[in-house]
Amino acid sequence: TTHYLFIVVVAVNSTLLTINAGDYIFYTDWMWTSFVVFSVSQSTMLAVGAIYYMLFTGVPGTATYYATIMTIYTWVAKGAWFALGYPYDFVVVPVWIPSAMLMDLAYWATRRNKHAAILIGGTLVGLSFPLFNMVNLLLVRDPLEVAFKYPRPTLPAYMTPIEPQVGKFYNSPVALGSGAGAVLTVPIAALGAKLNT
Repeated sequence: TTHYLFIVVVAVNSTLLTINAGDYIFYTDWMWTSFVVFSVSQSTMLAVGAIYYMLFTGVPGTATYYATIMTIYTWVAKGAWFALGYPYDFVVVPVWIPSAMLMDLAYWATRRNKHAAILIGGTLVGLSFPLFNMVNLLLVRDPLEVAFKYPRPTLPAYMTPIEPQVGKFYNSPVALGSGAGAVLTVPIAALGAKLNT
């Protein structure tokens, strides 16, 4: 019973941590202009949480289950903002599940080798997550219009959008996000797995 309670606590708390990683990146007015920060923080948090969760159970498929929990939580949050009168595109739900499936596949294909899950699975998460989410963001109706027309009441004055920043600082946010995410997720996931043993 203690083990099951522990795994529920880990799932809930790591989900909340992932949702808040990177400061306001779920919201259109901040996430679109900070795609690299979003990619690094979210892919890292997904890799750490999923590896920990998966190695705790030792069952391939648990990483996808973990990502599904996060997705459900975030859709609930999206619905709450929508109920408050904000537009549907105000909260962008990250695409965690496909990247988590790749991690599960790496764990399963290497016959439950935890080092391969960390190295191969972590790299796959870091490379795929920014790509899935760039496609997701491209489907947003008009991110800058949403950002300027519907600023959040909790947004500090210094973070209020002043001018469009998309593409201003980065030649290729997808390439930067993918590279940084892939490089950072492996050692951090390895540290999470080490703490788990």
